Amino acid sequence: MSNSSPFSRRSSSLTTVPRGDVLGEYESYVEAQKVIDRLAKADFAISGMAIVGSDLKTVERITGRLSYGRAALAGAASGTWLGLFFGLLIFVFSPTPDFSTVLAAGLIGAGFGMIFGIISYSIGRRRRDFSSTQQVMASTYQIIIDPSQTAKARQALAGGSSWPPPLPPAAPAEPAADASAEEKASEKASERADNDQPAAKS
Repeated sequence: MSNSSPFSRRSSSLTTVPRGDVLGEYESYVEAQKVIDRLAKADFAISGMAIVGSDLKTVERITGRLSYGRAALAGAASGTWLGLFFGLLIFVFSPTPDFSTVLAAGLIGAGFGMIFGIISYSIGRRRRDFSSTQQVMASTYQIIIDPSQTAKARQALAGGSSWPPPLPPAAPAEPAADASAEEKASEKASERADNDQPAAKS
């Protein structure tokens, strides 16, 4: 007999595409995110919802032409951050901390980074002579929701923060004593009508 672990169920749900009703389809992730924010502000239970991106594409944006100067500056910047990181580690764990050690590590890192950037550019300049940034984007973004919550979610989006809608006022109930009195009055009226009919014939 094997017991199913909650961690295995969670991992299996994370490796499959969410299924359910499509609450909406949007061209950007920001638009889909705003819809989820609106539902959250309307006190709607957003747990279990998912934003699914379809038709993934890799977008590379060209930022400029590379040169020895640009390669040196980029290498110096990255080397400076790395040098400052190691300098802070030395500063924290040193028995006699000295802040000049951090500055020296930053300068050494900038020098090595500049040299590395120039060497890398000189090697690969024939294959790639420009700088760029890459990102993975989707053509459409769908909000997937549990089918049992679709109607409530659409009503929450339509009404904003007024979810849940107020209940209609209940109609006042008539007293039972008044109903019995009306029945007795109608019975007496019918008896009088029956008694008046023989008198009219005579």
